[in-house]
Parts: sequence; C-alpha cells; structure tokens
Amino acid sequence: MRSGGRAVVLTLVAAGVWLFATPPLDPGTADFVATPAPVAPVVEPPPLTLDELSTRVDPTVVTLSASAGFSGVAGTGFVVAPDGIVLTNFHVVENATEISAVHMGNGLIYDATVLGYDKSRDVAVVQLITAADLPVVELAPDPLPEVGDAVTAVGNASGAGVLVPAPGAVTALDQQVRTRSSVDGSGNTLERMIRVDADVRAGDSGGPLFDAWGRVVGVNTAGLSDEARNGTEFSPPQAPEAYAVPIAEAVSVLDQVLAGRSGGTVHVGPTPYFGVSVRDVSVFENKPAIGAAVVTVTFDSPAEVLGLSAGDVIVTFDGTAIGSSSDLAEALLGRRPGESAVVEWVDDIGVTSSGTVTLAAGTPTA
Repeated sequence: MRSGGRAVVLTLVAAGVWLFATPPLDPGTADFVATPAPVAPVVEPPPLTLDELSTRVDPTVVTLSASAGFSGVAGTGFVVAPDGIVLTNFHVVENATEISAVHMGNGLIYDATVLGYDKSRDVAVVQLITAADLPVVELAPDPLPEVGDAVTAVGNASGAGVLVPAPGAVTALDQQVRTRSSVDGSGNTLERMIRVDADVRAGDSGGPLFDAWGRVVGVNTAGLSDEARNGTEFSPPQAPEAYAVPIAEAVSVLDQVLAGRSGGTVHVGPTPYFGVSVRDVSVFENKPAIGAAVVTVTFDSPAEVLGLSAGDVIVTFDGTAIGSSSDLAEALLGRRPGESAVVEWVDDIGVTSSGTVTLAAGTPTA
C-alpha cells in the first residue's frame, strides 16, 4: 500500500510536468487561433421624459412636515431602504419636536424620528416608524454628474403637498454657498455643492436631484428666495439657480449614522440638550478668557441648574478645552441625553467656577 501510494504521487507529478512542458502549437500549422471576444459597448437607454421620470420616481419620495412649538417647516425626503430610512436636509428637521411624512407612493402618513445628522453637510437620516416594503430610489453610479448634464429636482414645492418636477442642467461643481433659513434666518456655509439652473423652491429642501434616467445625483438644498426669483421694484427677476449636496456626501453621512458611530461632524441618536446659546469671544472684547461666550441661558435648563449666566465664558467641557462656540458644539456632538460632564467657566470679573451638568433630551440641533 505504501509503495502504491508513492507511485500515484509520482504519476501525478510526472503528468503535471508533461502538461507544463507541452510545446505550443506551431502558428504555421495550427488549425485554431484564439481571438479575444469583442467587448460590447455600454449604451445608456434613452433619457426619460418628464412624465416617465415622475411615474418612476414619485413612489420613492416623501413630503415632510416638521414642527417645533408654533412654527413648522415643509420639506421633502427620499427612501433609501425598504424599512423607511429616508434622506433629507438637516435644516428641514432642525429643532423639530414632531415630524410626519406622507409617502407619495402609498399615500400613508408616517410618524418619523431623526436617527442622525450632519449640520455641516446639511444632511439628516430619518426613520419612518412602522414603514415596511417601500420602494427605494436608485443612486447614480458615478459620485458626481458632469457640467451640462440634464437633471430634475423633485420636491414638495412651496409646501403644497404635491410633487413638482423642476428640470434643468448642472452648471457648476464643487461650489461653496452660504445659505439662509427661510424660517428663522439662521445661516450655514456648505462646501462641494452641485449648482443647477432648476427652479428649486422652499419645500423642495431634502428632495432628490435626479439625472436623466431617474437616478439620484444629489439632495436639493438651497434655491433663490421668492424676492430674488420674482424681482422687486429695484431689481429684475434672477434666472433660476439652486444647489444640491452630492449624493456621495449624503451617503457618507447615511453609512455613519446606520453604523451608529458619532464622530467628526456627524451626530447619531437622540440629541443632548444643554440649554445655552453661545458665540465666539472676540479678541477685541475685554473678556477674562477665550472660549464660548454665553449669550442666553434657557429657563430650567441643565445650564441654568449648573449656574451659568449670560456673559460667562465656557472654557472646558469634560476636560476638553473650548476655544470657540463651534468647539462646544463639537464637544456636545457625541454626547447623549442623561450623560454627565464637568464644565468650567469664567465670569465677567475673572472668577473661575466648575460643576457637573447632566444633559437632558433635546431636538436635532448643532
């Protein structure tokens, strides 16, 4: 048995050597010469008409209503997972205490909650509660469209509760834009934006920007004000101009939120509430410290319980040095309601105090 086994091994090795050493066919006498198979060119299907695009994509879009106290915001979102995961703009859900969504495919109304967000990119991830088996958008295969590409913005224009397509074309990439909220006037500077000449209006925020084949290339974020669009006694109407977050940027936020990882500029989960508004300390002010200067303290908030007052300057938060208002926002970003932190601050006469604050539950905010 032992010698028989050795013989088999030798036979296999010998056969392998023989196969490896087989001389190639003589090109002059070969009966068959292999040629590479032709590669079929990739041909895009014809672009969709506006009616075809609406029929295809409208069932993947939701209209959003977000309320905070007596004020409300209308916006748009689009479904990226069958269980009701929706992408929209952060400014649509900012400070919202209640959010509802109307699915434009099945007509159902869903309560919604914010899973996470990134204010710096104006992207939020929302969960439609009890949603299941919803149709989802198709994302464009390329991270960016090209200048000149045809696009269509779809959204809840003017908050009317119906979807309105706004066709146009990409006019520029990698744009910086300073936005101003039509609700409270707050501003935000956004980077790497897509500029289009579609007539995007209030209410379209958070909606999908589709390419000619109904694939999402961006998230509609900003457009002209009504005053700029219509003109005034002193200025003529402006041509349509709008901006969208590239879909690759939005998906980056989505992936981090679904992975449950707060970090960088992305917050995941319930928002902690501290109860102060702050600003940077100017180098020209006669302040005893550089940090986040307290402008207001909300009544009965964790900050008031801690003992903070307007005019105080927060200099550390749980051991992290605070040199600006954005430093404080970043320190709060990865926190959750119920967590405690040691805060150090300096008052107007230079007295340093510290104490432990327990963060409460808040609404989505920076």
